[in-house]
Formats: sequence, C-alpha cells, structure tokens
Amino acid sequence: MKHRRISGKRVAMAGSAVLALVAAGVTFQTANASDDVPQFTVKTLDAHAAGSLAATLDKTLGGDTAGAYYEAKSKSLVVNVVDEAAAEQVRQAGGKARLVQHTLAELTNARQTLSDKATIPGTSWAVDPVSNKVVVTADRTVDGAAWDKLSKVVDGLGSKAELTKSKGEFKPLIAGGDAIWGNGGRCSLGFNVVKGGEPYFLTAGHCTESITSWSDAQGGAEIGANEGSSFPDNDYGLVKYTSDVEHPSEVDLYDGSTQAITQAGDATVGMSVTRSGSTTQVHDGEVTALDATVNYGNGDIVNGLIQTTVCAEPGDSGGSLFSGDTAIGLTSGGSGDCSAGGETFFQPVPEALAAFGAEIG
Repeated sequence: MKHRRISGKRVAMAGSAVLALVAAGVTFQTANASDDVPQFTVKTLDAHAAGSLAATLDKTLGGDTAGAYYEAKSKSLVVNVVDEAAAEQVRQAGGKARLVQHTLAELTNARQTLSDKATIPGTSWAVDPVSNKVVVTADRTVDGAAWDKLSKVVDGLGSKAELTKSKGEFKPLIAGGDAIWGNGGRCSLGFNVVKGGEPYFLTAGHCTESITSWSDAQGGAEIGANEGSSFPDNDYGLVKYTSDVEHPSEVDLYDGSTQAITQAGDATVGMSVTRSGSTTQVHDGEVTALDATVNYGNGDIVNGLIQTTVCAEPGDSGGSLFSGDTAIGLTSGGSGDCSAGGETFFQPVPEALAAFGAEIG
C-alpha cells in the first residue's frame, strides 16, 4: 500500500525553559593583580540556553526577580531585579542585571486586578519584561463604556500597567485554510506526536472543540479522530490517526523543504520564532511576552499564551510555532493579518504534551 505523508507539509503546526544552568556556567576574571574583587563575564547564549539560565535564576532569586528577556543583538540574557544583591547573583551566573521598579509579584497582582475588574471581550494582557509593566491591549471592538471601564482600571494601576489599542480584532483563527478539514471547518495541523507508541497530532483546542473527525482534504476520508480537547482556558487538542498515513516529525516550510522537529521547548521573550500554517504559510517574528491572557471577542478566555509579532490569519489555527528543531507553540488567535501585522497568541506545546502524556516523536 502506498503511504501518504501527513506532516507540517500541507498541514503545518512557551514561561521559562529547561531547569538546568547547562552551558551558562560561571566564569570570572580578576580586574588586576592588586584587586581581589571578581569581574564577571556576560555569557554569549542562544535563545534556548538563555531560557535555561532564566529558569534557573528564577528559582534561585525567587521574589527578587522581575522577569527576563533575551537580547538577540548581544546574544545575552537580561534579568530584571529590584536590588543589588540579586543583581550580583545574576552577574555571577553570566547574565546582565537590570534594576527595575516593579517585582514580578507586583505585576502579577496587577494582572489579577485586571482579571477581577476588567475582564472585557476583545482585550489581552501580559507582563512585558522590557518595559517592566503589564501591557494591556484592547482591540477595535472595545469602545464606549467598555473602553472607559478598562482605562479606569489601568489608570488605577499607575506605573505598573499601560494601555494600548490594536487596529484588529482578537479572535480564534479557525476559518479558511486547506490543511485539516472536518464538519465544515478547517484548521492547521500542529505537530505530529506519539502517545503510548501510537501516532497522534496536536492542533488548537478551539478546533477540536467544534470538530471531532478530521480529513486531509475537503470531503475526504477520515485520517484522525479527537482524543482530547481543552478550550477555553487552554487551547490544545489531541487527534489520533485512524488511517494508514505517514506522520513524520517535521513542519512544512512551503518552499519544497521541511524542518525536522526533534524536541519541544519553552519560549523566551526576545526569541526568534517561525510559524507555519495552511493559510499564510511561513512567517517569522519574535516572542514579546509569556503567560498572556486573551479575552476573545466571543467571550472565551485563554490563559498562559505566548504573545508574538508573528502574523497569522484565519485557517492558521493550530499551526506550528517553532525555533529551529524545537516545537514551541500552537497557533491560537490574534488580531490583524499578514499585510497589516498585529499580535498573535500561541498555546505552549510543552503544556499540551504534559496534559496528554504525549511526546514529540
């Protein structure tokens, strides 16, 4: 029997990273022979190693840290701290220490205030470690009394938050595309995975919430059926292959080639990422925030998302967000398009894998 291939081809696809200091070891030099004070060297890191270092320092520093981000130009990790003692620990570990006003706990409390007082459809919020604030975004549907209410809550948070306006509309990107089809809807396959030795694939939860059986062509035979789904709050779904198709661990690059996927990893603010989806194909961008909360216009609220500058359009839902050979996220939703830009949000892959007991394979 001839096997068909189902991968990120035709169907394409964050927080701290691994909990080890790994290559981000400590080195220091003595300033001169008469000075015993160690001078610590900022480590040159890739985004994944920076994420590992950020996770380690987050555990070490606890409440004395206020977030971290990857500085791509200098290839270094910048860690926000609120006192000099914490700054010294960051320098010893090879990171850049940056003294800021607000602790992560203060910014987390600001997020809670927004959840309690300003849960309005068409809004999102996430901690921005670069500005050391909670950035609140309202889409174009938020106006009148809703805008006044949101503005009042944000103003009450003072320097801990800022309000921005998006030209687009926040919505799950489920319509259109030519990737995976079912019950009149279309989405994009995320990543092929393995569970209990059997083949499955991940896609967006808002896709599996409304569609239970999937085909690789409109009106085609079933290739997979839902095994699990979580939406709202989360946005991930697991589909088990039910037909004899190949399912390599790769993502379509839409230029005749594919990107092999060998592992899953967490996103880091400042990380360069690539998205592949069935409507707009391949686009690049940068991670701008983690643990974002999005209030989609239909009232569904999703938490813990990766916020990026990567564009997406309807039909790209469930598609792959990756960095090199590492699976990072599943396309959830956003505003704008690939002509005007906008914000796009992604469900972290490691969380979905852990929820389903699956693995990249």
